[in-house]
Amino acid sequence: MTTNGAPPFTLGMEEEYLLVDLKTRDLAGDPPPAMMKECEALLEGQVMPEFLRAQIEVATRPCATMQEARADLARLRRTVAAVAARHGLAPIAAGLHPFAVWESQRATEKERYAALARDLAAVGRRLMVCGMHVHVGIDNDDLRIDLMNQVSYFLPHLLALSTSSPFWRGRDTGLKSYRISVFNELPRTGLPERFDSWGEYARHVAVMVRAGLIEDATKLWWDIRPSARFPTLEMRIADSCSRLDDAISIAAIYRCLLSMLWRLKSGNQRWRQYANMLIAENRWRAQRYGTDQGLVDYGKGAVVPYADLLDEIVALTDEDASAMGCAAEVRAARDILKRGTSAHRQVAVYGDAKKGGASEKEALVKVVDFLVAEFTAGI
Repeated sequence: MTTNGAPPFTLGMEEEYLLVDLKTRDLAGDPPPAMMKECEALLEGQVMPEFLRAQIEVATRPCATMQEARADLARLRRTVAAVAARHGLAPIAAGLHPFAVWESQRATEKERYAALARDLAAVGRRLMVCGMHVHVGIDNDDLRIDLMNQVSYFLPHLLALSTSSPFWRGRDTGLKSYRISVFNELPRTGLPERFDSWGEYARHVAVMVRAGLIEDATKLWWDIRPSARFPTLEMRIADSCSRLDDAISIAAIYRCLLSMLWRLKSGNQRWRQYANMLIAENRWRAQRYGTDQGLVDYGKGAVVPYADLLDEIVALTDEDASAMGCAAEVRAARDILKRGTSAHRQVAVYGDAKKGGASEKEALVKVVDFLVAEFTAGI
């Protein structure tokens, strides 16, 4: 911890991407091994394969500031895009591909993924989803659990901003994050359990490990979890963000919310905790409507427009954002509302193409082209 007792609040970001064949705009179900080898040579441990061969994951270094995180993530995106282009491919950052079908996908040839495929069966084979994970450094075990309990209230707010998966198998689902529906089919997903201490959490994990249900806590795929690898609290609810600026803004809000909650705790205050059944309603609203229909403010007992809730979050975290030098990144979330989330914009691209006389497939290809362009926008 720092001298005033505050956690370090360092930041690490992980993004999962889908690889698209530029000729067909479909997923590249069998990308050349040379592409991954080239990425690994250039990015030195910051890139890795994912469950499906059509996926790739990147991870920033531990960062002290949002500006450092943005620069590192921009470099990772640029490098992956450049290498993919040399192989006739392009990465997209979205929760789902607009029209790909899971039956055509192939799992990465690693024993870890083969074991997952055997265990998860059909629900695993459908798992062509991509998310963004944000790690924030909290180097006290019990504090990590306490802040997880409190910040869970805000997970739906973060999901709403990140939504980027309105299409599934070529159809507009009506949901802004259909990725959540697909991911919900897995065990040990959704909102985290509540624990009174790190010891209680560790005992529950140990029960599952001893019973042979999981190898370790990395198999807890909750919307937020204590990382099993790092002294961090890992937010996992977000869809992959199509634009870099959106990813950075959402990560900044999450980091500042944790700082705000620690600041309250240091003053003998805390955020009121609500039952998971209530938070789950907001999670559903964010999954279904994104930012469109508002979320429930349980203090008021009423649905409140998302823009008002975002203004409240900006105000709540203003002191923390200023201290961390990321006030601009937090306020940039208002830009997401103005232009729409990736899900809004994908649906708009599709609708405009259809109005212009495009076929279903042609309109969906336009959506893929939009996502390809968004991947490197502003970097």
